[in-house]
Amino acid sequence: MCGRYYVDDETAREIEKLVRDLDRRLKMERTGDVFPSQNAMILKGEGNHLAAEQMRWGFPGFEKGKLLINARAESALERRTFQDSVQHRRCIIPARGFYEWNKSKEKFIFERKETPVLFMAGCYNWYEGQERFVILTTDANSSVAPVHNRMPLILEPEELKDWVLDDQATESLLHKTPVLLEQRAEYEQMRLF
Repeated sequence: MCGRYYVDDETAREIEKLVRDLDRRLKMERTGDVFPSQNAMILKGEGNHLAAEQMRWGFPGFEKGKLLINARAESALERRTFQDSVQHRRCIIPARGFYEWNKSKEKFIFERKETPVLFMAGCYNWYEGQERFVILTTDANSSVAPVHNRMPLILEPEELKDWVLDDQATESLLHKTPVLLEQRAEYEQMRLF
């Protein structure tokens, strides 16, 4: 997954509706494109329920000034950087959709057709005095594969609590195949021949 996803007004309204029932303290502060290193709204466990919180996107990288924004779902439990977070600090990143670029640098938008919110699996940890999250990615399914070989691990609404609160469900959810998404190009490339 390349480094950007987005939330539109309709998605923000849907997220607010969903989360209002989960956490009365929700204050949606951001709509539009969300870039690495920015704060974004995520859902995480608080006791035995989900709560909304603002959190920074990206773990500090191994090189100064670099960020780790994604973790491979297939190997996250084996990597020291992500293992403890995936085992004990999982989160959900709600969005309208995400962007991906093909080898020709053409930008594509991926969304769920039947609902204005998609839920990306993530994990978080404390760095430099603040909580930070990464998005878990998996092999692209048939709707994303023509554009890119990776995609976010997308959760279904009924899987949200299990992902965040049930340590026993983690392994199986890490290996699920995400739902098919609708794809559209930001613009149509014109060809003369």
